[in-house]
Amino acid sequence: MIYIYEEPKNNAPIYVLFHGTGGDEHDLVPLVKAMHPDAGVLSLRGEVNEHGMNRFFKRIRPGVFDLEDLARRTNDINQFLDEVSKKYDFKKQDLIAIGYSNGANMIASLLMQCGPIIKGAVLMHPMVPRRDLDKQDLSDISILVTAGKHDAICPVSETNDLVTLLTEMNANILVKWFSGGHEITQYEVETIKDWINAF
Repeated sequence: MIYIYEEPKNNAPIYVLFHGTGGDEHDLVPLVKAMHPDAGVLSLRGEVNEHGMNRFFKRIRPGVFDLEDLARRTNDINQFLDEVSKKYDFKKQDLIAIGYSNGANMIASLLMQCGPIIKGAVLMHPMVPRRDLDKQDLSDISILVTAGKHDAICPVSETNDLVTLLTEMNANILVKWFSGGHEITQYEVETIKDWINAF
């Protein structure tokens, strides 16, 4: 897997980053560094190529995921996190994941399929990745969900369903809605920064 790794400074946390469709491992690094200059960064590039666009898992069409591929790639990323944590000598359970759109869906899939493998997560504009899994116990996980009220790509109902599922798994969830669509707004960035500082 192609990725960027930067060591944290001054005992700062390490953020594992998952870009949206068409992005790459560089996309979310400036966002994190602006919020937390000393932060460590592990930023991944999705290994699926969809008409020239990087993704973390295949889809049959927009909004319809290839669940077999998603399950396999979720396990692959979980295993990759095990390997890279040993390589760079950090604990996977201390990671804070940040993902946008397709990347947020992959983080949600990791939590729903593999359980509390990380410390916390920021899910920007997520959908429900899986509806066919047994419920994990995510009581030790803190999650921030941000979403747009007029998001044509990620319907409000999808985000609400995901929040319901994660709540049923006992995750500690904060949900913040914005008036825009699928884009990441400055107000959203400030909200994420406040959540991270409090977290």
